[in-house]
Amino acid sequence: MSAPVRPNVIWIVADDLGYADLGCYGGRDASFGRVSPVLDGLAANGLRFTQGYANSPVCSPTRFALMTGRYQYRLRGAAEEPIRSADRGHPELGLPPAHPTLPSMMAAAGYRTALVGKWHLGFPPNFGPLKSGYREFYGALAGGLDYFTHRDSRGAPDLWVGEQAHHEDGYLTDLITARAIDVIERAAGAREPFMMSLHYTAPHWPWETRDDAQVAPLTADNLFHLDGGSVDTYRRMIHHMDEGIGRVMATLTRLGVARDTLVIFTSDNGGERYSDNWPLVGGKMDLTEGGIRVPWIAHWPAAIAPGGTTPQHCLTMDWTATILEAAGVSPDPAHPLDGVSMMPVLRDPARTFRRPMHWRMKHREQRALRDGEWKYLRVDGVDYLFDLSADERERANRAAREPQRLAAMREAWEAWDASMPAVPAEAKVSLGYSTRDMPQR
Repeated sequence: MSAPVRPNVIWIVADDLGYADLGCYGGRDASFGRVSPVLDGLAANGLRFTQGYANSPVCSPTRFALMTGRYQYRLRGAAEEPIRSADRGHPELGLPPAHPTLPSMMAAAGYRTALVGKWHLGFPPNFGPLKSGYREFYGALAGGLDYFTHRDSRGAPDLWVGEQAHHEDGYLTDLITARAIDVIERAAGAREPFMMSLHYTAPHWPWETRDDAQVAPLTADNLFHLDGGSVDTYRRMIHHMDEGIGRVMATLTRLGVARDTLVIFTSDNGGERYSDNWPLVGGKMDLTEGGIRVPWIAHWPAAIAPGGTTPQHCLTMDWTATILEAAGVSPDPAHPLDGVSMMPVLRDPARTFRRPMHWRMKHREQRALRDGEWKYLRVDGVDYLFDLSADERERANRAAREPQRLAAMREAWEAWDASMPAVPAEAKVSLGYSTRDMPQR
């Protein structure tokens, strides 16, 4: 299949979605029926990655990698796990406006760029979407906010249009969808190629469906919503997002641009309290598979044959490289990408290649390297070695049985780590809840 020279791009990112929350990744139906029929359809008519990963098991560090196409560890702000609402005004904790980004490079190449949804990469006056390459922005700056009051964890209003505070009644997932459709309609009318980052806050806490406006006052003092939610509520939140994505896809079809639009879907990290990560262990904040392996779906009728599945390993920043290649945009040579383009795999899903991937977390002094089917992991000072081809649940520690392989992978991780800036001593780890709040995994 031949790809268009300048495709439109929509990069959809869910927030804290579990690996098996979608039907196409083994998720079960909910009490109301299928949870994700639209996304399941995109996978059936596109390409589904079974071994795709997030750059981090927590929100804002992954978004640094998404924006730059580089390991997030290269930037000071990404050392926060994650950036907090209390960091407003901090001069270092954000995405530096001078750093080349996916939207800034796409804009320089003639693309109309927009971020609709969650930013979570620092606060004004030092940082913001319009300072990092987006022509327009509608959404939230912080990591989490109520779906009805649109207030963050400090109780501050956090809905914006550009750099202006904005008030609008409505359920946030639906508001994000409506603005995304508006962006597409205006871009199509202007006959400009567009790149839209469509970053939903769903299904991140607080646990509120479209019908739960009465819950919002209960989260005013604790946006983590530790005393609320359920699996059914969580699945409905995913379904609302899925419905919105359906409206976006219908708009592309109505305007005649669906064939030439690359749509990518993923999550910023693994699932949280009510998510389904089966068969994986762990979740958000963990470098076990449940914290970093996430859904990856690519849909592009002009270039991707329908019905494909691939075991190709990939990271968030690889899709930054992929978008740039698909659009014919060269990266900034002063800031070479760490990401690797997936374009060869999009053209031929059978064409896989070796892709070593590295992670580290200040939280519990975690480190991980996946290389081929093997994974080296350290948590709380203990080293593990897993053969993921036989043990995706990471239950059979092969470290004692294969000491040479363990030593080689540990050495490889340490060589990579030495090439990155050190973790700052003052970097903060912020946990939403602990063993005092609920039992752990």
